[in-house]
Amino acid sequence: MSCGDMPSMTVTLLDIQRMSTEDGPGLRTTVFFKGCNLRCPWCHNPESIGRKPDLNWLSVKCMGCGICATVCERGVITRDSNGVHFDRPRCIACGHCTDECPQGAIELKGRPIEAETLFRELIKDRAYFGGEGGITLSGGEVMLQGEAVVMLAKLLKEAGIHVAVDTAGCYDFKLLEAMLPYMDMALYDIKIFDPARHLEITGGDNRLILENYRKLRDAGMRLWVRTPVIEGATDSAENIRAIGGFLREAGLPERWELCSFNNLCRDKYTRLDLDWAYKNTGLTEKKHIEELAAIARSCVPGAMYSGTTKE
Repeated sequence: MSCGDMPSMTVTLLDIQRMSTEDGPGLRTTVFFKGCNLRCPWCHNPESIGRKPDLNWLSVKCMGCGICATVCERGVITRDSNGVHFDRPRCIACGHCTDECPQGAIELKGRPIEAETLFRELIKDRAYFGGEGGITLSGGEVMLQGEAVVMLAKLLKEAGIHVAVDTAGCYDFKLLEAMLPYMDMALYDIKIFDPARHLEITGGDNRLILENYRKLRDAGMRLWVRTPVIEGATDSAENIRAIGGFLREAGLPERWELCSFNNLCRDKYTRLDLDWAYKNTGLTEKKHIEELAAIARSCVPGAMYSGTTKE
């Protein structure tokens, strides 16, 4: 199908990150979409969770002119000595305040864009991908974008671009099945093995996640598994050993990476008027994650850890 024949399909785009080396092999462009069906309390991208666009206020840019409150037709913006505040439930994310702010102190996170338009933007990056690089479709949860993101992947594959899908896998496999012909690999999150604990902490059923991993493995999909190491939630030896045992039984991934916790996203929560449960949590202890990595390697040869740690 040519772009001209493509039906109108819209995704909710959050951001495009170029020259990435962490979201698959080689140099990549990572596309972040908005909307997630999990509620992981440690999430490093809280702006990606809701489907609706969000407003971010950057205090360091604000000069206190009050134009944003003046142009808001719904009156959802107020100012006081502590800065700018939004009545978020009433905000329709029209973007008038972001358009009129002279300092760019208000950002609109998330915008609808047609798959064809996004494809035309992404194809510009092809020159630096080289032999291994490509495009990674990420989230939120990318597969919640439905047919539109499948169409985007199809266009990218037809253009000869390597496509990776970064997913938590917590949905009916039918969503992912339609993507299989157009993806080269999956970056697959497995956070907590125990179903009850996974449901309690993330709000999602990990039986779907584990079942979908098996189906991807049976389909011969290239797989990189990633497990965040979060204090008190995912960082027990029992959890890592259980995930490792599952991977060994279900079929080994090409790579298993334990991702160290970091708190660099603290300001993101502030900008969204959200309290963060992990705002006072420090970096992962290097000794602790090395011990977990040793457990992981006993199950999956070559398992590794990444990210900043504390000595």
